[in-house]
Amino acid sequence: MRDAYIIDTARTPRSAGKVGKGKLAELHPHLLFSTTLKALSDRNDFNTADVDDVIAGCGSQRSTQGYCIGRMGALDAGWDNEATGISIDRFCGSGLTSVNLAAMGIMSGMQDLTVGGGVEMMSLAPTFIDAPNLVDSNNLHLRDIHPQPHQGVCADVIASMEGITRDEADAFGAESQKRAANAIENGHFDKSLVPVHDRDGTLVLDHEDFVRPGTTVAALSELNPSFAGLYDYPMGPEDSKMSCREMIEKCYPDVKVEHIHHAGNSSGVVDGAGSVLLASKDYADAHGLKPRARIVAMANAACEPELMLNAPVPAARKVLEKAGMSIDDIDLFEINEAFAVVALKFIRDLDLNPDIVNVNGGAIALGHPIGATGSVLVGTLLDEMERRDLSTGLVTMCTGGGMAPALILERV
Repeated sequence: MRDAYIIDTARTPRSAGKVGKGKLAELHPHLLFSTTLKALSDRNDFNTADVDDVIAGCGSQRSTQGYCIGRMGALDAGWDNEATGISIDRFCGSGLTSVNLAAMGIMSGMQDLTVGGGVEMMSLAPTFIDAPNLVDSNNLHLRDIHPQPHQGVCADVIASMEGITRDEADAFGAESQKRAANAIENGHFDKSLVPVHDRDGTLVLDHEDFVRPGTTVAALSELNPSFAGLYDYPMGPEDSKMSCREMIEKCYPDVKVEHIHHAGNSSGVVDGAGSVLLASKDYADAHGLKPRARIVAMANAACEPELMLNAPVPAARKVLEKAGMSIDDIDLFEINEAFAVVALKFIRDLDLNPDIVNVNGGAIALGHPIGATGSVLVGTLLDEMERRDLSTGLVTMCTGGGMAPALILERV
């Protein structure tokens, strides 16, 4: 099996995923994704006709985000017609899965130059509104065997079952904001961050736009829980609605739910895109491309879909086993901050030092553009490994349906 190397990463800034509020919300998703692809080809000397595939993660493949955004983004970037593309959906894990699949193509020997990335214009797609429905009246069988509530409700249920408190979640949220603000002030994101311009060349955004510097635990403590009202709200097809409470109590009848999550300790709804350029050693050597990191191992894990957020820990353990490594061999971790409980449980269950986890903040402060986040985190992790002169890093994230992809990188 051949090695796959990361040559470069590029990502857009993130901005609120709401029309009239976010600075990227009026753009087309093809433009947002193609911005990252064009940055990769502008900064690295390769023929875009050599790209064997552009794999794009996208969690809401509908309307302008449908119609194979991987291929359309490559064409929009002005890449050669021979550069193929595909879109994939593993919910929040789409962007990381795209990087893993791009690496697999190279490692298998079937491909030499690939891109794994993703895009999500959350301003265009009501992802969180649609998510709990999952089935229509023609397929209630799935809900009967695996009732899957809203992910925010799942976060509250897990926190209640694990004894993770509102105070802990708020402290984590405030720390994410503090770390992100520090990273921005000190240029920790500058290597991968690329500005977004409109079609006429007008600069739209060149910096992270979602962070709230100065956020305090005291301020967060005043926010009302976001998912308490949703707990008893009937959802699903008109002829057979079911509330999140009913779904939870069907599987976990004894749990007493404390609603602790809100906008300040949950991931932000934003627009954004990211891409990672990978190559085989032969291709990199032949074209003068300098590898930055080697893909060590990849894995997917799954857990109970009824709670859906618990798979990152088994995913981390699985990818470490595949790599023949232990927790102590990893210098830095990135765990997507879908909700504070996800990261807190990850740190606790793996007995990690919080000082090496999400050192530049995470999605609570910076936002979580569903299909893009995984590829963004790969770049964030690699940039920080280089800045600190560290060797190894692990990235993982929870996804809808109760899954988690994971990836281990080693600096070259």
